[in-house]
Amino acid sequence: MFASLAAGFVVLLHALFILFVVFGGLLVLKWPKVAWFHIPAAVWGTLIEFCGWICPLTPLENMLRRAGDSNTYSGGFIDNYLMPIIYPPGLTRETQWILGAAVALLNIVVYGIWAARRKKIASTELR
Repeated sequence: MFASLAAGFVVLLHALFILFVVFGGLLVLKWPKVAWFHIPAAVWGTLIEFCGWICPLTPLENMLRRAGDSNTYSGGFIDNYLMPIIYPPGLTRETQWILGAAVALLNIVVYGIWAARRKKIASTELR
C-alpha cells in the first residue's frame, strides 16, 4: 500500500517537474531567485528530451510499483503518461525536436525579458 502511494507521489512529482521545466521561467519574472532552481531544471529537462535519456524518476516509480505489486511500464514517463494526452499518435522524432526547441525558445525569450528588465533597473539606478 505504501509503495503504491509513493509511486503515485513520484508520478505527481514528475508531472510538476515537467511543468516547472516548461513554465518555470515565467516564475523568474516575478521571483528572480527561482532562476537558481529553474535553469538547472530546464537544462536537465532539455537534455533528457533531446538525448532520449530516461529520467531517474521513472526507474524509481517502477521500483515502487514493483514493491507495491502494481504494474510497471517500459520506456519513459513522457511516453507512458504525457504522449497519449499531449502528442498525437505517429509523432516523429523531428516533431519532438521541434517541440523541445519550442520549450527551449520559450525559456530563452523569458530569460531575455528578465535580463532586459534587470538592465533597465540597473541603468535607472545609476542615474
